[in-house]
Formats: sequence, structure tokens, C-alpha cells
Amino acid sequence: MTITTASATLSVQIGCPAAEAYRFVADPTTMPRWAIHNVKSIRPVGQNEWEIQTPRGPGKLVPRYDRASGILDHEFVDPKEGSWQVSARIVPAGAHDSVYMITLVKPPSMPEEAFRRGLPLVEEELRTIRRILQRQE
Repeated sequence: MTITTASATLSVQIGCPAAEAYRFVADPTTMPRWAIHNVKSIRPVGQNEWEIQTPRGPGKLVPRYDRASGILDHEFVDPKEGSWQVSARIVPAGAHDSVYMITLVKPPSMPEEAFRRGLPLVEEELRTIRRILQRQE
């Protein structure tokens, strides 16, 4: 038996202060605007739990955020791809810029090729965050 672990850390530099970027990304209601490949809609369903509609069916988001340290960790439960424990951060990159970093670890049940095919979609979502925040849409 061969055991492999696939992971990827993606990032995007954003032309706005870290506090502003954090405020936007930490608001789950903004996800349909930027998580364009993974979240069609979202609504709160309990204490710190959100129901999401994905292109693959209903899922769940459980945020584990910490504003003071820029942490945006969360559990993303997809009906077909499984449960993702996602580590993410917003860090300052000077007074007027920030960097959003996200690390994805392939769920055990997901084929490695499917994981790799999804990475460009997440990269597009990161560029969408940058575009929204830099335009202040």
C-alpha cells in the first residue's frame, strides 16, 4: 500500500490593508462573491456553522477564525469531495497591502488528479478576492 499526501499552499497579494482584507474574507456572507467555483449561496444554521450550496450539492462551513492573528482556518464540508480542514491567513505586507494564504490538504477519499484539477479554480477565487478588494466592489 502506498500512502501519499497531497497539499498545496496558494497565496495572493492584495492592495489593501490586512485588517480590511480580513474583515471581508472573515464574513461568510461574502463567499458567493469570491468563492465562485465552490459556493453558490450560504446561510447561517447554528452557532458558528453555515450551510452552503456548492455546485455539487449542500455542504457546510465551520469557521475557526481569530482576528488578532489573522487566522481564517475553517472546515469546508463538500457533499462529494469530503471534509477539508483548511488553514488560511491574512498577513500584512506593509501598511497598505496584505497577503491571503490558504493551504489545502487533499481529503483521503479524493483522487490526486481531482485535487490537482481543482487548484487553478482556487487560484481564480483568490484573484477574485484581490479584484473585489482593490476595486472596493
